[in-house]
Amino acid sequence: MSDELKKENLIKLNLEGVRMEYPSQKPIILLKEETGDRFLPIWIGAFEASAIALEMVHYKTPRPMTHDLIIKILEKLDAHVENIIISEIKDDTFYAIIQLILNKGEKEIEIDSRPSDAIAIAVRCNAPIYTTNKVITEAGLLITSIEEEVEKFKDFLDHTNPEDFNI
Repeated sequence: MSDELKKENLIKLNLEGVRMEYPSQKPIILLKEETGDRFLPIWIGAFEASAIALEMVHYKTPRPMTHDLIIKILEKLDAHVENIIISEIKDDTFYAIIQLILNKGEKEIEIDSRPSDAIAIAVRCNAPIYTTNKVITEAGLLITSIEEEVEKFKDFLDHTNPEDFNI
């Protein structure tokens, strides 16, 4: 793990689901901090949304999807995903890191990734998802009740365009 991320307190996230943002019909990932009330919404592409949603309902396609193929390659190379980290936001674009363990723990490497691809891989191998305090503070939505959650999220979506996130 990079020195900068080691210094940062990582916050564990749970994948709440993939939704469609209306009226634009753009897919969005909803992540929620495990021990708090903040949500982290990330707009993603249709292919990645499909890949995540299909895996969440345990649907297996007749042929491996790209993210399934990545997992198979890692297995053949005796590597596994330790975790993923939504590591930063630059110019309204989210960045992620996939942390891999190789050779039965002898080597650790980090792979730069789009969050949507990292999450699609994480759901396939049950790897934990983390973010930094800086990211969730900057882009998270605080939720205090279900009713308030719905209203705040609607307001957020009404005043935000997918183009704002340079996806």
